[in-house]
Amino acid sequence: MSEKTILVWFRNDLRVRDNEILLEAVRKADKILPVYCFDPYYFQKNPSGNAKTGSLRARFLIESVADLRANLRKLGADLIIQTGNPAEILPGLAEQYDVNEVYHHREVAHEETDISEQVEASLWKIKLNLKHFIGHTLYHKEDLPFPIKDIPDSFAVFKKKVERDSDVRPCLGAPELISTPQITDSGELPTLRSLGLDEAVDDPRSDTAFIGGETAALNQLEQFFLNNYQPNSNKNARHPSATDHLSKLSPWIALGCISLRQVYWEAVKHQHSANTQQINLLTLNLLWRDYFRFMFKKHGQKFISNKISKGGIPLDADSHDELFESWKNGKTGFPLIDAFMHELNATGYINNYGRQVVASFLVNDLKVDWTKGAAYFEEKLIDYSPASNWGNWAFIAGVNDARESRYTIAVKSANELETKSSFIDTWLPLKDIDYEDLSEVL
Repeated sequence: MSEKTILVWFRNDLRVRDNEILLEAVRKADKILPVYCFDPYYFQKNPSGNAKTGSLRARFLIESVADLRANLRKLGADLIIQTGNPAEILPGLAEQYDVNEVYHHREVAHEETDISEQVEASLWKIKLNLKHFIGHTLYHKEDLPFPIKDIPDSFAVFKKKVERDSDVRPCLGAPELISTPQITDSGELPTLRSLGLDEAVDDPRSDTAFIGGETAALNQLEQFFLNNYQPNSNKNARHPSATDHLSKLSPWIALGCISLRQVYWEAVKHQHSANTQQINLLTLNLLWRDYFRFMFKKHGQKFISNKISKGGIPLDADSHDELFESWKNGKTGFPLIDAFMHELNATGYINNYGRQVVASFLVNDLKVDWTKGAAYFEEKLIDYSPASNWGNWAFIAGVNDARESRYTIAVKSANELETKSSFIDTWLPLKDIDYEDLSEVL
């Protein structure tokens, strides 16, 4: 009787723990063929002439894939790494290693689903099935109290019903041992240069070193709860720093180096001994991620359809370009906006409040096309995730039909502005740009 071999196509699920497709493949097959493809599509130039994936995010991805390979090797397996079109690479590997089926996690944004469809079509030509799994959400689709087509567009209603009527499934462990076919060439990790990118430069002002991979993700999760731990009686307990309350897990979540369920259940474990407010905020952010993914699943691209904003007279294209350049380079002359943009450009990361502020500024005050801002975030953010990024921008721009189509942005008074941030330079406003009154943002 011939052995069954399943090819596991890793994408944004770069972990061995709580990874359903890996465990299911180990259970169903005699041999597992783990594969990761560096798809040139994601490293091409965007319409603005810049890299679709910036150097900082690309480096984080390379580190994450390297860590996945290391963890698979600890389980007796290996990871085949190739650079090229998955629709060409996967069928070739399937034929070379006598693969019987291919597993992968389903995505929701159109670029990712288009790639999946191309792979599926290519595999069908050699009579192989691409099996889809759902593993990127906190709540499993099958456990929701409504079908996808009936998911409430209001986040408040979605949150209330899901928390009341659904449960988060327990985490899955890692396989104890993985058997692979005899791999003749597992491939080499690409370099930034080979992907057409410049070397990534670390900014000394950054207070967090983002190192890709499941190992670093688990360490970051542990550190977050350590920083927010509140012992009942310990006079020598450390005082958390100003940034300790931020989990900063989003880069690892975006690539699936850690699952939402792992974060959730760790939060549940610490809910009586940690900073309750920060734990609640953490779990709320996990639910927002679910909401955006399910909205894309329900509405597709209609969820972020670009409608003409109501009110205001649009500026001419030249003014739009100039305003956008001043925004992305942190040269608006407004300290809070410029500080956040300098930090984004230097480190690939800003906190959620900063993202809301700079996005609202671009859309509502400079009246620049919101999709330009979303595309810029895609290029720069280490933690770029299609559903969360484009969903957030669409909400701020008010271009979808959801009831809560705008975030409420906290207003800071003048004496609360972060004028001492190390990311603030002494930029002056561009004299030939007539800025509107920005007091409602700042």
